[in-house]
Amino acid sequence: MTHTSERCTARLAWTRQVLADSTLMLTPASTDASFRSYWRTQHDGHSWIVMDSPPALEDPQPWLEIGARLSAAGLHVPAVRAHDVEQGFLLIEDLGSQLYLPALNDDTVDALYGDAMDALLRMQRDVDAAGMQPYDHAFLQRELEIMPEWFLRRHINYTPECEEWDVLEVAFTTLLRNALAQPRCFVHRDYHSRNLLITADNNPGIIDFQGALHGPIAYDLASLLRDCYIAWDRARVEAWVETYRLRLQAAGLIVADVDRQRFLRWFDLIGLQRHIKVLGIFCRLCYRDGKQGYLDDLPRVYDYVIEVAGRYPELADFVALLRRCVGGRDLRLPMAA
Repeated sequence: MTHTSERCTARLAWTRQVLADSTLMLTPASTDASFRSYWRTQHDGHSWIVMDSPPALEDPQPWLEIGARLSAAGLHVPAVRAHDVEQGFLLIEDLGSQLYLPALNDDTVDALYGDAMDALLRMQRDVDAAGMQPYDHAFLQRELEIMPEWFLRRHINYTPECEEWDVLEVAFTTLLRNALAQPRCFVHRDYHSRNLLITADNNPGIIDFQGALHGPIAYDLASLLRDCYIAWDRARVEAWVETYRLRLQAAGLIVADVDRQRFLRWFDLIGLQRHIKVLGIFCRLCYRDGKQGYLDDLPRVYDYVIEVAGRYPELADFVALLRRCVGGRDLRLPMAA
């Protein structure tokens, strides 16, 4: 029996035992960019999700701990009915399969993002972030370094020269200073349309929060409004950003002298840090983990990087470097091994 089939047998046996139903079956619900998988089962008129989080690959404890913090603040995260951390199995509430992404369009986005920003404000204001790992200089720096390794070297087959490393370092230093200048709060770190579900009550349902840290206040807003999977008109995005800035001030989460221009710079540059990281992560998911589909979203992320960085004169050399490296290449095509 293979390890995969052993896991499958153990997962089904655990679920049947927890729900006291020897006849129930499991069907695939979804997967994500990690080693977790999700399975749906029906029991006694209710639908449940089994999260399979192999402890050696994806410790389920952070998911439980962060989920408890979010739930305590009134956010809609999956309620936990049972868990076995040692085996890595969790039986959780089924939030359905109505992701934000396919439902977003010009007619729905204001209402859906309105709910998402209501939830985000509550998250930033009410979630207890005491004792959480800091989203600090070292962590942010490690994330930025994923891009030269996996996007430039592996995907573009380009190794920067000595003076080009200097250009990267200057750009990264600008982004790090911006991140560290912001007020700190709970940061989901992946707050976007593939991790938000449309729910009848307390919309949205929030998932994939296990990587949360204590960090820059504009990070999750940038994840939401400059989503790697869907793009909106710049004027519309900046109007949402300004509305949210005023709400943060009213909630006392940023001081009164953080004006529109300063907050937009926070938003732009922390979003840029995220997208530079994502350029590397999407390539790593392709080449290391065999998930080539992520390359389809690279052009959008690259466009964000060029467009946003292009608005800031201190990043002009960085933009020129990326343009030179990429040239006219179709970023969706994998580099030959």
